[in-house]
Amino acid sequence: MEKTNPQVHSYIALRRTVGWIGILLPFVLMAGNRIFFSGRFPMPNVSMYYFTGMHDVFVGSLCAIALFMFFYKGYDKLDNLAGNLAGFFALGIAFFPTSPGGLDTWTSKVHFMCAGVFFLILAVFSLFLFTRKSPDPTREKQARNRIYFICGSVMIISLIAILVFSAFFEEDHRQSTFVFWAETCALLAFGISWLTKGGALYPDK
Repeated sequence: MEKTNPQVHSYIALRRTVGWIGILLPFVLMAGNRIFFSGRFPMPNVSMYYFTGMHDVFVGSLCAIALFMFFYKGYDKLDNLAGNLAGFFALGIAFFPTSPGGLDTWTSKVHFMCAGVFFLILAVFSLFLFTRKSPDPTREKQARNRIYFICGSVMIISLIAILVFSAFFEEDHRQSTFVFWAETCALLAFGISWLTKGGALYPDK
């Protein structure tokens, strides 16, 4: 056990790191673009930071999340498949940029699809994979499951809200920041879910 403990602790630390990336990303992009580049505060959506001075932070953060997802090892093949798919679609978000004009290019359509599937997979992690119970779950495990359920639900609701907005209010997307804040809610939920999985909230005693 002593030989494996450092590896276990490193893996838990990686989960927490991914969680913090999700939580901090929209705020770092928003503040950095405003402070260092005098840009709009905030942009209409998180993906629009690809075209700002925060481009490298945006792409680098997504690549870091993708790398962890590729190396993520869960309890079974389903966990591993979900991790690999999440990593694949995270790279799609990073390397197929959206368009300032909306879904008017093939890359922006690929980007939109990748973002939707990425968050959907993260919601599956929270709602179904993280919440699997042991035969005799502890109180801490039950509390964590409630957090996972809330986080997964927030991600699903955020996705639906973005889809509805895009379908019925597309003409307002250049001025409105609705999508940015909906994406921020989804990223916060993603980050809190993985922080909890990393033992930051309600760890077993």
